[in-house]
Amino acid sequence: MSTTVRIDQTRCIGSGQCALVAPEVFDQSDDDGLGLVLISEPPSGLLPGVRDAVDRCPAQAVSLEG
Repeated sequence: MSTTVRIDQTRCIGSGQCALVAPEVFDQSDDDGLGLVLISEPPSGLLPGVRDAVDRCPAQAVSLEG
């Protein structure tokens, strides 16, 4: 079963914490600064960083499912 990463764009405030802790998986939009998911189904080796991003997101906009 795969693990899916999502950012709720309606909640994201563009703090950039996700991109700082897991730059392989997240970035920020040049247009509005909101978070972007680069790899929606990251390999297991990147999951610790994704979990850290979920924990650090001040808006609780980052989620990990699966």
